[in-house]
Amino acid sequence: MQWRKLLRTSPVISLDEYRSRVRLGAIEEFISCHMCGESRQQPLFEPTKVKKNGKTAWTYHVVRCPSCGFLYRNPNILPERLGDLYSKNYSSFLTGNYAANRQRRYRQAMDAFKPVFEEGDKRRLLDFGCGAGLFLELAEERGFDAQGVDLSPDSVKEANERLTSATAHFGDPEDVPEIAAGGFDVVTLWSVLAHLPRPVEDFTRFRNLLAPGGVLMILTVNAQSLLLKAFGSKWNGFTRNHLMFYSRETMPRLLRQAGFAGVAFEPFYGDTIEAGTTRLKDAHARRLKQSVDASNGGNMLRALAFADEDAIKRWGDGRPVHRLV
Repeated sequence: MQWRKLLRTSPVISLDEYRSRVRLGAIEEFISCHMCGESRQQPLFEPTKVKKNGKTAWTYHVVRCPSCGFLYRNPNILPERLGDLYSKNYSSFLTGNYAANRQRRYRQAMDAFKPVFEEGDKRRLLDFGCGAGLFLELAEERGFDAQGVDLSPDSVKEANERLTSATAHFGDPEDVPEIAAGGFDVVTLWSVLAHLPRPVEDFTRFRNLLAPGGVLMILTVNAQSLLLKAFGSKWNGFTRNHLMFYSRETMPRLLRQAGFAGVAFEPFYGDTIEAGTTRLKDAHARRLKQSVDASNGGNMLRALAFADEDAIKRWGDGRPVHRLV
């Protein structure tokens, strides 16, 4: 009810009017909706991080597309300045408190789409946005022929110190010949999608990097999260580097435009709930599951996108697949 009231009472304005109200940063640009092209804006949130001394560390505006419901940051980061967000000591974040339970989360998502990740069998895997190599380490263990790419030079250095057979590369996939050539059986995006300023262009490129029968694994914050609807601008999915926010309704539109054949979703109930380290009474566990399932409201969105019909047949595993072509 709180969410519906927010959507009902928040005004929809033209992009020109929005420009007149909001200050543009040095590395930012005003944009229209990347999913449907709608230029009108429905301003909803203003996430802000305040330092202990009371000064603002960062702040930005999040709007909703009144036509397709897509949530995105506006003004957004200029694509050519995206590296500015990751150039200084980003690996210290990725390997600090943030990293403590990352591999558990990766394993849970891999188990949710088990046929793809159970055995690597030397299949080629690309981890886009590999950070400090925490997932590449798991991919090595499971027998994948794995490579990664990232915009943070210190994270890439940290990854290659950790890895044995896998390799992390700094820069854009097009700058690395062995990656640009494509032919990957699996491409993974672990908490990366929200960081991409040109999603249709990027996902078209991911589709082209996949071999026939290939799949794209996505883990990202969920724009339908019950926690977002409860906490608004204080939602933990609004971080300094997040630009766009997807749901089960908006992600298929993106994948269709990029040329994928289908997508399957798996619900997310919470890391500690799924790991069994947070124990709930049976009645509470049932209520949690029912609430998340009914609203698609888990805090993370887990998806497996299929390059073609062969990929659906091989890796669909009998689950419901939303066909896009």
